[in-house]
Amino acid sequence: MNVRRTAFSRGTRAGAGLTAALMTAAALLLGGCSGGSASSTGVPGAPGSGGGSRSTAAAGAVDGLVAEEQPASAALMPSGSTAAKIRSRGALVVGGTRTAALFSLLDPTTGRVDGFDAAMSQLLAKYIIGRPATKLVDVTSATREALLRSHQVDTVFATYTITPERAEVVAFAGPYYEDGLAIEVRKSGKALSSPEDLAGRTVVTQSGSTAAAAVKKAAPGAKIQLFDTNTECLQALQQGRADAYVLDQGILAGNAARNPDVTVSGRTFSQEPYGIGLPLGDPGFKHFVDDWLRKIESDGTWAKVWRATVGTEVPGAAPAPPRID
Repeated sequence: MNVRRTAFSRGTRAGAGLTAALMTAAALLLGGCSGGSASSTGVPGAPGSGGGSRSTAAAGAVDGLVAEEQPASAALMPSGSTAAKIRSRGALVVGGTRTAALFSLLDPTTGRVDGFDAAMSQLLAKYIIGRPATKLVDVTSATREALLRSHQVDTVFATYTITPERAEVVAFAGPYYEDGLAIEVRKSGKALSSPEDLAGRTVVTQSGSTAAAAVKKAAPGAKIQLFDTNTECLQALQQGRADAYVLDQGILAGNAARNPDVTVSGRTFSQEPYGIGLPLGDPGFKHFVDDWLRKIESDGTWAKVWRATVGTEVPGAAPAPPRID
C-alpha cells in the first residue's frame, strides 16, 4: 500500500471538510454552555450530556443501521477463510478504545461503547456473523501492532492512521476516514495555534501515535511527554503539567465539547487517513473488508453512521469518505 503523508499540510477529502466544522461545532457547544457546565455538551456517551435524549437518539440510530445491515453471502466466505472462521467462532474480536469521544467512548451509565469506530465494528460483525457480536480488547497507540501480529484481535478500529512504517508489520483495509493532527490548549493558557508555536513548550500526546514525530519535526525544542490514553493526555493538559496536547482533531474536538476548560487551537497540520488494522499476510480478508467498506459507502450507510456519531456535534452534510486504496 502506497500511502503518502504530507507533514503539516491541511487534511484533504473527509479531513479537510471537517476541519472548520469541528472547530465551529466545539466553539458553539462551549459558547452555548450555561455557566460552562459540561452537562450541556450533548456528546454521545458523555456523562450527564444534554439530558440523555440526544445520546439515546444517536445510539438508537446506530442500532437501526446495524439491524438493516445484511450479512454476507456464504459464497463470499469460503471454507477456511478468515471471515468464515470468525463466523464459526461467533464473535469479531476488535481492538479498540473506550476513551475517544465521537469515535469510541464508554457511557458509564449504560455500559455501551458509542461512536464512529464502535458503530463500524458492529456493522462489520453483523456482515460477517449475522449479528453484531463483538468482543472489545482495549488497545493503545503503542499496543495495536503487537496485538494484531500475535492474532489476539481480528481487527483494530481505533482512529488508526495508515503509515508506510505500520504497513510493513500490519495490513490495513481502507482508508475509511481521514482527519489531521491539531493542537489543544487550556483556555486559560498560552495561545498556540501552529506547530512552530510549540517550540520550548511541554507537549503531551499518545505513545505510539504519529503526533510525536510530527511535533519533533516542526518544533525540535518541544518537550514531549507520552501517555497511553486520551484521558491521561487530557488530564495532564488540564492540570497544567503540559502546555498543549497534539493528536487527531476529531478526538481533540470531542474533548473540547465535553470539557469547557480546553479548546482546539488553529487548523490541522497533517493528513491522517484511518485504516482498519488487520493481521499481515491475509490478502483475502483485506479484500473482503475493503469490499464491505465500498458497499456501505455506496449504499449510504457510511454517511448515516457519520451523522449518528461525529455528525451529532459537527453541522452540515456528511463528507465524502476517502478513496479506498
